[in-house]
Amino acid sequence: MDSYNPLHENLYEKVKNSRLLVVGAGGIGCELIKNLVLTGFHRLDVIDLDTIDVSNLNRQFLFQTCHVGKSKALVARESALRMAPNAEIVARHDTIFNNEYNVKYFKGFDLVLNALDNLTARNHVNRMCLAADVPLIESGSAGYLGQVMVIKKGVSECYECHPAPRRKTFPGCTIRNTPSELIHCVVWAKYLFNQLFGEEDADQDVSPDQATKQENKKEEDAAASGDHKQLIKPIERVNTRKWAKNCDYNPEMVFNKLFNEDIKYLLSMDKLWKKRKAPTPMQWNKDTDCEMSSFDHQQMLAIEQNMALFHQSVNALKVKLEEENAKGEEHLYWDKDDSAAMNFTAAAANIRASIFSIEQKSVFDIKAMAGNIIPAIATTNAIVAGLIVMQIFDILMDRIEECRNVLVCSLPRPNKRLLDAVHLDPPKKGCYVCSEKREVTVAVPFDRLTLLDLRDKVLKGQLGMLAPDVEILGRGGIVLMSSDEEDYDEDMMKKKLSDFQLVDGSRLLADDFLQNYNVVVNLVAPDAESPLEDEALFKMVVTTTTKPVEEAAETKPAQAESATKRKLEESNGDEAKKAKIGS
Repeated sequence: MDSYNPLHENLYEKVKNSRLLVVGAGGIGCELIKNLVLTGFHRLDVIDLDTIDVSNLNRQFLFQTCHVGKSKALVARESALRMAPNAEIVARHDTIFNNEYNVKYFKGFDLVLNALDNLTARNHVNRMCLAADVPLIESGSAGYLGQVMVIKKGVSECYECHPAPRRKTFPGCTIRNTPSELIHCVVWAKYLFNQLFGEEDADQDVSPDQATKQENKKEEDAAASGDHKQLIKPIERVNTRKWAKNCDYNPEMVFNKLFNEDIKYLLSMDKLWKKRKAPTPMQWNKDTDCEMSSFDHQQMLAIEQNMALFHQSVNALKVKLEEENAKGEEHLYWDKDDSAAMNFTAAAANIRASIFSIEQKSVFDIKAMAGNIIPAIATTNAIVAGLIVMQIFDILMDRIEECRNVLVCSLPRPNKRLLDAVHLDPPKKGCYVCSEKREVTVAVPFDRLTLLDLRDKVLKGQLGMLAPDVEILGRGGIVLMSSDEEDYDEDMMKKKLSDFQLVDGSRLLADDFLQNYNVVVNLVAPDAESPLEDEALFKMVVTTTTKPVEEAAETKPAQAESATKRKLEESNGDEAKKAKIGS
């Protein structure tokens, strides 16, 4: 590469000397790391907490079968060094939320590249880059859709200028091994339905990390050396449907395999739980009353009720499958309006959520969550990774005005192109993350919302803060909440907002030192314009008009700009919004 490079001299010097941070070494990350080292970028830091799963191997080409169970970041580094032996690559098997990766750390890079599959992490990196004033290139894919977004403080919109829709693509290893959200458990439960009763798909195997030749060899070596401490009793890997038929779909046996034996097998992979909360295996309770004649679908069920619902729905689906087999049909079809299928999905999802310490929901809520899952496409990831490198060139040459936000579309546009490139829009006025005056308005029931709810559901859950400190404005700096563990008062956190004389119009200042971020929170009482739905504990009150990401248009005269926006809006529908949150 030193003997010949198609890049002109000035750009090539910047490429060689620039230090880049790549956050994520999965689908897009693998393609991106490969592109970077082959282009000439030799100073890279790579951060990823995940380990390699069998399901990754069909599209994450830096990994091979022998790498299953190892750190994605470390293996990606090894593979990249084989392509560019002189590269300086620092790989970290860690979470980007680690306090070590503070504003000072981010300031050490010329550019940050996001290749994440997690909305919370994306928001966090967005804020850290804004605080450090380092350019960020955000990217995502969802099936055949993709997006590349350039973010520069004070110049372009940040990632949070527009609320991102709920994502519908999830890495297989997250679904199988390390769920962190209820939607992961819902997807797993739908996969499980197909494995037991529906049309089988090898990519939807719900069993944790399938055994590989490499794992078997390790076990054989351990046995030969007499090192029994290294031996982990393996779970016999058989076809899930075949196994279920062999045990006559016995609900208790199915339960114990899925929620006890498989979880214990996951626990044997100790690397997964060094920085995550480990799951708790669950054994079938023989005293469970398996009769569930009727229940409120909008009421969250206790774990014993979910066990009973699981037992009942397995039996019901077994009968249905036998009836369909008698008609010559090989399997059932999942339908959210089929009570047995939906009850099975909800019960299985909630039981798995309980095991992984994830908040559970009602059958009604889970029914609303259970939608189609979009598969990951290797070619989309490759296109997105190539587009990222093209944007890097303009940023390094101080031509930010030449950068584009690019949408990868599923179908050709009227101009027969699959890519739509638009100029960067300036920061959105009133954005509570990147504007100079950061404020949000939240409607809350002061007599019901506790301080704990305010922290976990509003500040952390909705606003994405990590360690918020809160003071009441206008009262001489009274501290309402501290992120210091030594100051934590459990009884105080259970008090209602009304106990602190907070009323309609009260203002709070929430400050997160980890993100170098603060925001004023205006509290208002629910009214006809901002009512709370059912038993909701809060509602974000929209005070400015927002536009979806696909409306970002070229910075040129108003008439031409409107025409560009109309074109994107008409031809792209909601594709860009979907791509914004893909993996």
